[in-house]
Amino acid sequence: MSGHSKWSTIKHKKGALDKKRGKIFTKLIKEITVAAKEGGPDAEMNPRLRLAVQNAKGKNMPKDTIDRAIKKVAGGEAADYQELTYEGYAPHGVAVFVECTTDNLNRTVAAVRSIFTKNGGNLGTNGSLEFIFDRKGVFSLPVPEGQDEDDLTLELIDGGAEDVEFDTGVMIITCGMEDFGTMQKKLEELGLEAENAELERIPNSYANLSDDDFTQVMKTIDALEDDDDVQKVFHNIEATDSQLESL
Repeated sequence: MSGHSKWSTIKHKKGALDKKRGKIFTKLIKEITVAAKEGGPDAEMNPRLRLAVQNAKGKNMPKDTIDRAIKKVAGGEAADYQELTYEGYAPHGVAVFVECTTDNLNRTVAAVRSIFTKNGGNLGTNGSLEFIFDRKGVFSLPVPEGQDEDDLTLELIDGGAEDVEFDTGVMIITCGMEDFGTMQKKLEELGLEAENAELERIPNSYANLSDDDFTQVMKTIDALEDDDDVQKVFHNIEATDSQLESL
């Protein structure tokens, strides 16, 4: 996938999530809750919670909302969530990886299976898509003013970056999963704060679809993203600019 089309996909994904403000806030609160339960409610001592709070701020979540979610965990009032993943295929052989956070396993698996089936896809077994997706750290942040892009790229490569892309004032940094923490520290050293930082599943092979097939498959993707228990959906479509604009 070219840098431009990769950027377009990320940009489209971010835009789509921004349109579903209520949905994304719900998903962010779940991540904050799970992180606080896992490592404690002190963000300074809990890297996962610190990252969740950082991402929530990047999506303009009010500070009071973030603090309230953490206090619920500290007070033992938060829901008991479990994290799980599903793998399957949408129509036309498109690979789809779904990450969920739920307080009801039966409800979640039934909903995810139903979405795949109703839209002409099928739910597979865990591990069936391991050969298609690589786990990578992805950071997005504004390009710092007055910074030479070549010099900054070299600095980031020293911190473990595999790829650095610049487009319309935004920088996308990709690193190996094992270098995620190192890259966070590198950005802190440089005085840079990511608007969004997370582990994503990046495809190593892609599906090119006709416009009609693309529209059909996106119905599956959109239905999954709309489900309250679904946190993230990854796929291996290499969409054209015109296909992204059609959405």
